[in-house]
Amino acid sequence: MPSPVDNCPAAIQVVAGLGCRSGCSMEDLLSLLLHSLQAHGLTVDNLAGLASIAHKRDEPGLQALANRLGLQLSLFNSAELQPYQPDVQSSPITLAATGSPAVAEPCALALAERLGGQPARLLGEKTRNASATCALASIAPKDVS
Repeated sequence: MPSPVDNCPAAIQVVAGLGCRSGCSMEDLLSLLLHSLQAHGLTVDNLAGLASIAHKRDEPGLQALANRLGLQLSLFNSAELQPYQPDVQSSPITLAATGSPAVAEPCALALAERLGGQPARLLGEKTRNASATCALASIAPKDVS
């Protein structure tokens, strides 16, 4: 059975914004990411990049996930994420730990906008497991006319 994206002339490209606790394993991140993609009828082939907050630059699980998928991990500081915060649910715990009220959603939006050159949109609510959160944002297709 073909996936929903097989019928599209240009495959949907998305990015994943990831937040995680210290020491989160690559396996936990990958499992959450695959679950998030599957919920939207997507696969890792639709992924154009991964994003997280600069605070997590040395997080081994995030680095290992990017390496395993062959994708760049883009990192954003809290000031760069500020424009993407108003429409997402904030967490006092996340704010205290990272300086940003939310991580997964604003990181996904920031990277999708950077790659697409225009405002991006989230694909539904973020997903979570015990140690991580994942939000997907679609990259606006380039105008080829």
